[in-house]
Amino acid sequence: MMMMSWCRINNIAVMVLLIMAYCNVKYCEAELSPDFYSNSCPAALSTIQNAVSKAIAKERRMAASLIRLHFHDCFVQGCDGSILLEDSATIISEQNALQNFKSVRGFNVVDDIKSAVEQACPGVVSCADILAVAARDASKYVGGPSWAVKLGRRDSKTANKDLAEANLPIAFDDLEALLSSFARQGLSARDMVALSGAHTIGMAQCITFRSRIYNDTNVDAGFASTRRRSCPPVTGNGDGNLAPLDLVTPSSFDNNYFKNLLRRKGLLHSDQALFNGGSSATDGFVSGYARNQASFYSDFSAAMVKMGDISPLTGSDGEIRKICGAIN
Repeated sequence: MMMMSWCRINNIAVMVLLIMAYCNVKYCEAELSPDFYSNSCPAALSTIQNAVSKAIAKERRMAASLIRLHFHDCFVQGCDGSILLEDSATIISEQNALQNFKSVRGFNVVDDIKSAVEQACPGVVSCADILAVAARDASKYVGGPSWAVKLGRRDSKTANKDLAEANLPIAFDDLEALLSSFARQGLSARDMVALSGAHTIGMAQCITFRSRIYNDTNVDAGFASTRRRSCPPVTGNGDGNLAPLDLVTPSSFDNNYFKNLLRRKGLLHSDQALFNGGSSATDGFVSGYARNQASFYSDFSAAMVKMGDISPLTGSDGEIRKICGAIN
């Protein structure tokens, strides 16, 4: 009898260790909660929301920039604020990665949010959580969905430029590469298409869509002609010229991005890769979201929560940075 009890205890202990190991490898949802700051910093969410609203009211494009910051953070060693770390003696910033260099933005807004939160509750709210909440508030401000953000992440003490270049999708990716990139983060094809819908707002540089409007065959001729007016064919000429990712409603979060794909008017090669006229693995999701905005909003919210669960630092791991751009 004692032998059976001892074996049962050992089995339970092994199961606990396996669960803990899995939690550390990818997800650790149980340690995150929307109510994490209810007692330690009750003003945190309203403070972040006010700062986000002020920033987007000043520059509408900032909504897309804040959502993108959270996405580019989570895909590199988890949602840990590592993208915010600047170059230092010990840090090679992820901001230097190909997918981020001179394109990710909004760091000044995050700094302003952090300053305001530090005044309310010094040393309590992480920069990683600020990114997660700011993305949600940005979506809501421009007419997009809202969701309950799970909180309790801590900030990393490291950054990884090489991992950023390996993990982050690029504008020239085909569907297979995109599916692989998202699958490595535990995200499904549905998650990927829904999250790509964030391109309903924001801008892209000519260098990221030049090859699409001059070389791709699955592009609407009139759309390509319009985009060529501000994006010359020669590399180095007008590389930084901007065009809206959604030509129809570039400043409002809606489902026009998917309607554009049905008409072969996706700005980036990686956008149009999601829809190939009914034959690809993701065509059904694109068509569905184009028909039903509520379905897109629901799936986008669920995917943002799922993405926010990627490998968070919790408990005593990491730190709460005093300044988001540098370790303590």
